[in-house]
Order: sequence, then C-alpha cells, then structure tokens
Amino acid sequence: MVDVAVIAGSKSDEAIIRKVCVTLEEYGISYEERVISAHRDPEELQEYIRTSDARVFIGIAGMSAALPGVIASKTKKPVIGVPVSGKVMGGLDALLSIAQMPKGVPVACVAVDGGENAAHLAARILGVA
Repeated sequence: MVDVAVIAGSKSDEAIIRKVCVTLEEYGISYEERVISAHRDPEELQEYIRTSDARVFIGIAGMSAALPGVIASKTKKPVIGVPVSGKVMGGLDALLSIAQMPKGVPVACVAVDGGENAAHLAARILGVA
C-alpha cells in the first residue's frame, strides 16, 4: 500500500515530479510515480486509478491540464492538481483548467509548478504534517 500516487501527464513534467517526491520523502510518506496521459492513455489511467490503493492522488499536468479532473472523476479519494508552466501562457491555462472543475469533481489546486505544496497538502490530508 502507498499513501500517495503521483501521476504526471508527460515525461516533460519530470522536474515537478521530483519536487513532489523529494518533499514526500522528507515526511516519510510512501508514494509511487507514474507517467500516464489522460489524452493518450485513458484506459491505462482508468485501470491504474481503479486498482491503486493510494490514499491521495497528485495529478501533474500542463496546457489543458485534464489529468487531475479525470482522476477526480474516477475516484472518491482526494486529488491535488499541480498546474505546469508552459511556453505560451506560463501555466495560466493549466491553473484555470484545474481550478475550474465542475460540481461533484473536486480537485485541490496548488500554484503553477507548485510540486512542494502538493506534497505538503497531501501530508496534511494524511494527518502526517
């Protein structure tokens, strides 16, 4: 069993993945990391969410940033979204995508590239912080 599932939409999100994982390690929180695109691999993502025993999910995504919302639509567990900065809008597009989830699909949203805060929030949710 792991406490946190860290899912990124692309390998290009590696720097943010590292921020999350380093901070989780500082708390001694168990985690696993995956790169699964909500757009390119929807069936793989759904299966991973369905079979995961993680207590909290962290979704890292840029641009349309659909990943955290898709995760939240497939689980009742807490989901934290980390918007990733981009070349065109600096991450504002991802931030707005994550922050504006529809009713019944809640996603906590941290700052653009805010991997550390996602891990700190996960620790608070788990009662570790």
